[in-house]
Amino acid sequence: MNDRSSSLDTSTFNRLRRLYIFALGAIACSVIISQIIVRKFLIDQQDDSSVINVAGRQRMLSQKLSKEVLLIANTTDFSERLVLKDTLKKTLAQWKISHHALLQGSDSLELSGTNSDKIVALFDRIQTPFSEMYAASNSIILILEQEPKANPNLLIPYVDQVNPNAFRFLSLMDTIVNQYDSEANEKVNLLSKWELFLMIFTLLLLILEFLFIFKPTARMVKKTITRLLRSEKRAINMAEEADFLRKENEKSVKELRVLNQTMDKTLLFARVTPEGSILHIGEKFSKLFEQSAFKVNLNFSELISTVKTDQQYIEHILKTYNKSGWQGEIKAVKHSGEMLWLEMYLIPINSKLEKSEILIIASDITEKKQAQLDLESLTKSSYEEKMNQQKIISSKIIENQEKEQNRIAKDIHDGIGQMLTGLKYNLESVNLNDLDKAASKIEHLKSLTGDIIQGVRAATFNLTPPELSDYGIVPALSKLTQELSRLTGKKIELYNRTNFNKRLDSLVEINMYRITQEAINNAIKYAESTYILVSISHSAHILSITIDDDGKGFDINRPKNIRTGVGGMGMTFMNERINYIDGRLFINSSEETGTRITLNIPI
Repeated sequence: MNDRSSSLDTSTFNRLRRLYIFALGAIACSVIISQIIVRKFLIDQQDDSSVINVAGRQRMLSQKLSKEVLLIANTTDFSERLVLKDTLKKTLAQWKISHHALLQGSDSLELSGTNSDKIVALFDRIQTPFSEMYAASNSIILILEQEPKANPNLLIPYVDQVNPNAFRFLSLMDTIVNQYDSEANEKVNLLSKWELFLMIFTLLLLILEFLFIFKPTARMVKKTITRLLRSEKRAINMAEEADFLRKENEKSVKELRVLNQTMDKTLLFARVTPEGSILHIGEKFSKLFEQSAFKVNLNFSELISTVKTDQQYIEHILKTYNKSGWQGEIKAVKHSGEMLWLEMYLIPINSKLEKSEILIIASDITEKKQAQLDLESLTKSSYEEKMNQQKIISSKIIENQEKEQNRIAKDIHDGIGQMLTGLKYNLESVNLNDLDKAASKIEHLKSLTGDIIQGVRAATFNLTPPELSDYGIVPALSKLTQELSRLTGKKIELYNRTNFNKRLDSLVEINMYRITQEAINNAIKYAESTYILVSISHSAHILSITIDDDGKGFDINRPKNIRTGVGGMGMTFMNERINYIDGRLFINSSEETGTRITLNIPI
């Protein structure tokens, strides 16, 4: 019978194993195929995303191109015309590269160049305005490179050639972008259908696995439980044998008492009743607590501590854990008043032959506990000090924000507000019947309007420079150095060593800008410097901004009075901002060389 049962179990397990391998293999194949299909669609989708991005940028570049052509044609400043010419040249090159990349593909722009017939037809239509705009823009560049002071009238035919073609190019580019988007949506819909098919196929596999694997397994488990119930009876017999072994173990406990003499001399060792009465106390325990002789009537809690609350705690532990055992720390107070800390183990010894007792083994951890308490005290003190400093820093930040708001309100009220009032009164005083005086007043109103616009620009620049949000950190710092140099009369220059021109996260850029602004203002206000240089350089992963001045320097180790805001609040705010963007701030200063502040920001 046993041979037959064993043979049946082996056959069943072999069959289930084969079914499991088949089912799991089918599911694995389904998952692998789905992953291959999804991966292919994702790669196509990534290419579509890059194509749509570049195509959309072409629209922007065409607008930028036409705008720069108009600026060149309308400017009378030859130096500014050359700067605009260089910008136009870069824009034209980028526009041409992107156009050919959309048609033929580009590894650098991650474009495959694979287009549908509709898109190819649209590119055929857009080729004419593209060629016209490119030829006209290139002609303007060639004229200005040969003769920078060329008569603006020479540029007008080419400007007139750019503008109408720019509108045609923009309209056709919109159609191309929409076609790219439509084709990408068709691929997404196809992927959804494949996912639905694979999901249905996987569910079908799971249903078949349930019918042919899980149900037979459940029947086999039921048989196994029946066998376990039979085994339970055998376990009861074994438990009776274990009871006999337990009695023998109790005899062994008695024999352990022979070890008491050795433990007396080497450990803080004692035996007490659950009520706390001392049955035996070791020699080392007696010596530690200055007990010259064994006192039968002495309670263990009274031996450990002279403090009433500590005695009650020890009695509570003995009463609560006299059967389960306990381990923990106990504060002890000797009769001399000296305080100790003990790590104590309670080991219950239960015997039917004798009265139950508790074995106590302890070790002196006074030095360790005192060091721990000192560390906790220092940690708490440091935490409270840090929180107080943080509160003070927050209050100073709020105070500075309030001062800045009051300053802006005063500038608007005293400057822009008064000029607007003057503008209103001048407008009311214009008498159209006296044309000579009216013309004179209108000229004055134009000048006053220009002053108001300049005041508004200055106020908005002090809040957040538009260059920062429109063009990035480098143009914003360039504008900052120019404005501060003009306002203060000091020589303040910006040097972009590695021609950094990337855009970063807006929060990173504004914090970089504010830190640099704070460093320059400190050099102007406190360092008595005449020359300030802001240098920008970058590597693959780090952007560095360095602010050098030739001022009198300062002691970077000078204690900072954060509570009063004297000495170090500017540096504190700079450190808060650089930590917020995960950067690092380095400061070197001396009376001979001035001050250098370096910002390193991950990119």
